[in-house]
Parts: sequence; C-alpha cells; structure tokens
Amino acid sequence: MRPSPSPSPSPSPGPGTGTASGIRRLARQHPAALLGLLLCSTGGALAALALPAALGHTVDRLVSGGPVPWSGLLLCAALTLAETGFDAVAAVTGTTTTARLTASLRTRTAARILAAEPRRALALPTGDLAARLTARTADAASAPVTAAGAVAGVLLPLGAIAGLLLIDVWTAAALLLGAPLLVALLRTFTRRTADAGADYQRAQSLIAHRLTEALEGADTIRAAHTGAREHRRVLEPLSALAEHGRRTWAVYGRAVGRSGLLLPLLLLLVLAVAGLRLHAGAIGVGDLVAASRYASLAVGIGALTGALGALARSRAAARSLEPLLTLAPLPHRGLRPVPDAPGRLELRDVGVEQDSGPLLTGVHLTVPGGSSLAVVGRSGSGKSVLAAVAGRLLDPDTGSVLLDGVPMDGMEPARLRREVAYAFARPALPGATVEDTIAYGPWTASPEAVRDAARAARADGFLALLPYGYATPVADAPLSGGERQRLGLARAFAHPGRLMILDDALSSLDTVTEHHVRRALDARAGRCTRIIVAHRLSSAARADRVAWLEDGRIRATGRHDELWADPDYRAVFRTDAPAEGAVPASRTPVAPGAGTQVPGAEAR
Repeated sequence: MRPSPSPSPSPSPGPGTGTASGIRRLARQHPAALLGLLLCSTGGALAALALPAALGHTVDRLVSGGPVPWSGLLLCAALTLAETGFDAVAAVTGTTTTARLTASLRTRTAARILAAEPRRALALPTGDLAARLTARTADAASAPVTAAGAVAGVLLPLGAIAGLLLIDVWTAAALLLGAPLLVALLRTFTRRTADAGADYQRAQSLIAHRLTEALEGADTIRAAHTGAREHRRVLEPLSALAEHGRRTWAVYGRAVGRSGLLLPLLLLLVLAVAGLRLHAGAIGVGDLVAASRYASLAVGIGALTGALGALARSRAAARSLEPLLTLAPLPHRGLRPVPDAPGRLELRDVGVEQDSGPLLTGVHLTVPGGSSLAVVGRSGSGKSVLAAVAGRLLDPDTGSVLLDGVPMDGMEPARLRREVAYAFARPALPGATVEDTIAYGPWTASPEAVRDAARAARADGFLALLPYGYATPVADAPLSGGERQRLGLARAFAHPGRLMILDDALSSLDTVTEHHVRRALDARAGRCTRIIVAHRLSSAARADRVAWLEDGRIRATGRHDELWADPDYRAVFRTDAPAEGAVPASRTPVAPGAGTQVPGAEAR
C-alpha cells in the first residue's frame, strides 16, 4: 500500500488572534459554572491567606500566658475547613465543566467540518482529523477551567507578599530579592512546555494518520504480506513521540530541580531575616509563625507551574483546532427549487482544480429531468469528481451547476440534501441497527419505506437471514462488499428526491442483482434524474444517454449504441465483445420509433 502524504503542521495564528478569542467563546458557554469555580478558587485562596494571620495571633495569645484563646483556635479550624471545602467544590465543578466544554467544542468542531465543503473539510488526513477531534478538543476545552483555577495560583503568592509587608517590611524585602529569579523560571518553563507539547501533539497526529491508513488498507497489506513493514511504518514516529515526551518531563524536571534549589534558599533567607527581626524585638513569636507560613505560600509555585503548563498545552491544542473552527460553511442565498420539477441538471462551463492540476475542465452538460445518464471513462478521467459536483458535495472552481434552473450554490443546504440522494461504492453505515442505517438521512424514513427500499435494492433477502432481521446491530452483521452496497442503495431509495447519484454504487453487485436494481431505478423514470458513474458495459447500455469523460473533459455524449462505433469508446470497457450479458447496441440496431425513449443529455 502506498502511503499518503504525512500531515503537515498547521499554521499557527499570530499572537492575540484566533486562540484567545476561541477560549473566550468557550468561557461564555458556561459562565455560571466558571464564575462558581472562580469564586471557590478565590475563597480557598483567601482562606489560606487568612489562616497564617489567625494562627500568628492565636500563638501570641498563647505565649502571653493568658486564658486559652478558644475563639482563635475555632477561627483557625474554620479557615482550615473553608479552604478544604472550597478546594473540593472547585475540583468537582472544574471536572464537570471541563467535560461539558469538551463535548461542546467537539460538537462545534464537527458541525463546522460537516457544514463546510468536503474538499476543504477533509484536507487533513483522517487520522490527524480524528486526533484533533478527540485529544486536542479535550486539551483546548480545559483552558477556561484552568484559567479560572489559576486565580488561586496567582493570588496566593501575591497575598503572601502583602501579608509579609504588613508583618515586617524587611522580611518582605528578603522574599522580593528572589522574585526576579522566580519569574524567569516560570517564563522559561511555560515557553518550553508549550513547544514540547505542540511537537508531541504533531507526533500523535502522524501515528493516528498512519494507523488509520493501515486499517483502511488492511486487505492490501495482508495480500502483499507487508504487515511487518506497515507495523514499523506506523510505529516509526514513536521514537519522536518518546523524545518529545522526554523533553516535556525534562522541562518539568529542570523547573522542579531549579525551584527545589531556589525556593528553600529563599525560604531560609526569609526565616533568617524574620529571626533577626524577632531578636531585635521588631516582631513577635506569632509574627514569626505567620511570616514562615506566608513565605511558604509565596514560594510554593507548584500549583502555578501546573496551571501554566496546562494552559500552554491548551493553547497549542487550540491552535491546531483553529483551521477547523474557521472553515467557511457552504454559501447559499436561500433559493428554493421549483416545486414538483423532474430534476433537470445543468453543468455550465464547470472546472475543478487541485494542486496537482485540473480535475475537470470546461464541462458543459444538460441532463433532462427524469432521464438517466451514465458517466463513463478510464480511471482518473474525473467521473467521481463530476458526480460530486453534480450533487454539490464539491463546489466547482469555475462555472455553475443548476437543478431545475436554480443554482445549487444558492439553495439552502438542508433543502438541497432532501432533493439529492447519493449511493457510493463504499458506503458508510451509520446507525445502531440495519433498519437505522437504511432510515438514516435528511429525514428518518418510516419502517414501511425502509422495507420497500430494501426490496428495491435487493437487500431484503440477506436481511431476512440475519439473526434479528432488520433489528440486527450493524456491528454484528457479517456483510460482504456487495451487501454493504445494497444497504447504501436502499438508503438512497428510502430518501427519494428529484436527483439520484450513484457513484460506482453497483460495482460489487452480481449481474442478476444489478439487473433488478436497474429495474428499480428505471421505475423512477420521468420523476427522478439518475446519474450513474459506470464501469460496466451493461450500466452504460441501459442508460438513456452516456457522457464519456477523458482527462477531465467531456469527449462525447450520446446513446450507448451510437458511441459504441468508436473504438476508443469500446476500449474504455477493455473489450470489443459483449460483457456481463449485455449485447452492444451496435450489433442489435433499434428501429426508429421502437420503444419509448426519454430525451437524453445534450452536450454543448
């Protein structure tokens, strides 16, 4: 299996753009919870700051030899309980709010992806996209809670310095002497943590991308007997991941090591100065006790460094989500399709570009309403791109697409999806049960519609053999490729619109099943336009008209029996003889006027 390009790092927005506004938007979703968390964090910090003063005052009264200061002891106990209670409530509120914000951010990001043009939304590899929607959203969503909780981390050292100033200016000056070193330590820690975290996330995305790619190509890997090679390729970024993880812990280790050296020295300096001031009679024993507690609070930056590290990871995750959250939704002008029209489709000078070059160029095509059009061509000729443009899964870079005279880019997306039904070669099967899968769509199809659609797609036979019939969980249903295609076709039949597009959706069906499905499609003639991306001769022969694509351009349109005279057209099917039971119309001429012909597609 040939690996696809590795995910490239996402461009980071400049300072002050994107990331900060995204965090503010998250914070506005649960203001009451965040306000409660802020109040609890602040209350816990204030209780912790009040405790040394109350403790020092109580010690002074005990040392003085008077009666036992029960009021002071009760106050110290109350402050201790208040600090513990506030911290417990803050922990519960923070965890709950983070979970809610994560769910909200994942929903909003997924909605942006689904509302955008698929070509833009799926520019990232599948594995990288999955990593951003799971791990990155959790990291980014924790930012408001971490920021609210960090108030205590900032308030404690600032309040402790203020407490020392109230006790003794010289003792506070001793602490402030080491403040610049503490600030430099925190700044270096935050910057290096952010860099290591971003690199770690990129390595995670690469592993997720390669693993998803290997899972999708499992059959190819098994057939080529390259499992060991793929195992090495998928896990190759683990060395880089481990290196970035070691970098992160090294940053933490250096910060802890330096703080482990700096903070005790700073605390010793404060206590030494406080002891000298006590000896000089400038402060009392209670003041010394309070000063020691305030010094411990001021230099205890563990909570603050943890909060700064979490914020750094959150900002890195938010930067990786920014390209997804800024995806523009499909534009529309609120136009509505003509009621009860048969689905006339027009492509006017349609062109689609990609980095590698043009995929479609100058496509002019008109498909009369209610007719069927087979789109044929060699591999890479642009058939699936044309099918995507025809149903507005892809917007053309040039030209326009109209459905019954209404530009598709002007139709409201939800309304458009009710008018266009799709079936694919490898359909996704959402839903808990088989019935849910067929009913899944712009509206939930009724049980009767589900069963009628299954019969039309020739899926009712194998569904009856499943353990619980239509109620069988999809995960427990052993489905072949053809059976999956029939479920996808049934889902399209269950949601009829004026346009049905089958993108190679008959490729895994046997000849008999395809014949019955084609009869069900033909029964929709006159009221539903059918676009069939075809590889089989029989599919082209049964269509009202054929559009023959070559190198992204329409080489010719016409009836199959007319095009069959061209040897290049016959070469598209790699045979000059009848295949799959179809008899080329060139060998069985149709007499003029024989049968009823639906007006065909016209190419300009």
